[in-house]
Amino acid sequence: MGLFEKLKNGLKKTTDSLAGKIGELFRGYKKIDDEFFDELEETLITADLGAETAVEICDRLRERAKQDKMSDTGEVMTAMKEIISQMISGNNQLDLSSSPAVITMIGVNGAGKTTTVGKLSANLKAQGKKVLVAAADVFRAAAIDQLNVWTDRAGVDIVKREEGSDPAAVVYDACTKCLAENYDVLIIDTAGRLHNKKNLMEELKKINRITMQKLPNSSRETLLVLDATTGQNAVNQARLFKEAADISGIVLTKLDGTAKGGIIIPIRNELDIPVKLVGVGEKIDDLQPFIPEDYAEALFEGMDLTAEKTETADTEEIQ
Repeated sequence: MGLFEKLKNGLKKTTDSLAGKIGELFRGYKKIDDEFFDELEETLITADLGAETAVEICDRLRERAKQDKMSDTGEVMTAMKEIISQMISGNNQLDLSSSPAVITMIGVNGAGKTTTVGKLSANLKAQGKKVLVAAADVFRAAAIDQLNVWTDRAGVDIVKREEGSDPAAVVYDACTKCLAENYDVLIIDTAGRLHNKKNLMEELKKINRITMQKLPNSSRETLLVLDATTGQNAVNQARLFKEAADISGIVLTKLDGTAKGGIIIPIRNELDIPVKLVGVGEKIDDLQPFIPEDYAEALFEGMDLTAEKTETADTEEIQ
């Protein structure tokens, strides 16, 4: 199955929910007027896009409809896909330009962070890269054990210590091994908590200092793992983590398990953090690069806009 098909299948619950609401709206209107855009704005808000992002999408659409003299809801849909794609585009690829590349994973427990580390390790190994994982979430023995299982499945190496060790010591050991054995990528799994932003910030600063000292020429990513099923709470989490850490990208997990996959748009638009990876299933190869154009296309895949339409739309009433 290709990447687009996986994304389309992963977004099925979101598409079914969103397509139903928007399809009904588009079929019910004979004119592309202010009332139509007001209804669309309300529909997008209820689809977890958030008020700020929904208003911006509709404002841009109004302008495009007037400028291009749109006379059909199909044209509006095409324009909306383009606008959404533009809003979520930019810096979507992982920076692995300097070896060893350092990827630090952060996020709350339950978001799928450790699972994502395993899947990303497998993904990078499949690209021919030599991957090392640092088990720096040392506050839960279960986290270390879980990561061990995933690195075994991915066929990559792991550096770990016993529960309760200093996370920075694990990272130091991993950096030393990276240099000695010429790894291409170091992935650091950090503690999954945000009970105190100051503590989190200090811990991440300490880890960053060590990687900078030991691997000064490495390219760097700090990826925040978010659970798509939490909807607007994911935006709130991202906002809190952004205050505590220099986040370079988002990994959105569990897209296949939610009707709230539209949450990608406000995360990117309101917080200016690019989405770099998405999880669309439970298998080890179900983590994939985020491609904005494919996402915008898959989001409205198969939507029927023609049923129940009785006359051509009119744009005259757009102010």
